Amino acid sequence: MGEGHTQESTVLAADDFLGPYRVVRTGLRPLGMNAGDFDLAVHPTDGKAYYYFERVHSKLICADLTDDYTDVTGHYSTHFPHPHPPYVREAPAHFTRDGLHYLITSGTSGYFPNRSEVAVARTYHGPWTVLGDPHPGDVFGTSHRSQISQVFKHSHKKDLYIALADRWLPQLTREVSRRIQDGLIRRHSGEAQPASEAAFPPELLDPDTSIADYVWLPLRFDGEMVFVDWRDEWRMEDFD
Repeated sequence: MGEGHTQESTVLAADDFLGPYRVVRTGLRPLGMNAGDFDLAVHPTDGKAYYYFERVHSKLICADLTDDYTDVTGHYSTHFPHPHPPYVREAPAHFTRDGLHYLITSGTSGYFPNRSEVAVARTYHGPWTVLGDPHPGDVFGTSHRSQISQVFKHSHKKDLYIALADRWLPQLTREVSRRIQDGLIRRHSGEAQPASEAAFPPELLDPDTSIADYVWLPLRFDGEMVFVDWRDEWRMEDFD
């Protein structure tokens, strides 16, 4: 999104999951804001829907959707305020388990991976308690070089939740990714000038995201805490 540009969403509807879809709303700017990465959550009983989105480079917002899911009602709450990237939270992934609401979010560092954060609440609007990084096994702090975009429960397993994560830059090594992340922190905190080519390899200044792939990993729970451990391979048959 360039300076002076707006960020808008389009709402489509269909009678079947596979379509065909028809456009029912264009130009949606929730609360008049530019909305970054988002997730939608629908209450399983009353059908009420909630729109989680990043108010660009500011904070995360939870807004109630109208009954027809094409707009926001005006009721909203704000969460996780931070002064600047890469600490600002984006890419919210909402799910519920045992009566608790969870949000896994990413920091803001463009296509470069960073440290994820998990938070828990009793309601859709919080208040949220930050529990920390769900990837303790990743000493480089890059969420296994990926960005979680969705978490869903396997409908035929007792307690299997699966995280789907984008690996925007599969060629990026963990060492280079960590160096870039440190450079972004220094730049946005005013400790350094814009990153040089030494910090940002030339081939990554204009990345080719058409080669992006995905990471699928099961969640592990310890009390309220969520962990997403790295597994070279795993099978759904290994879960009850």
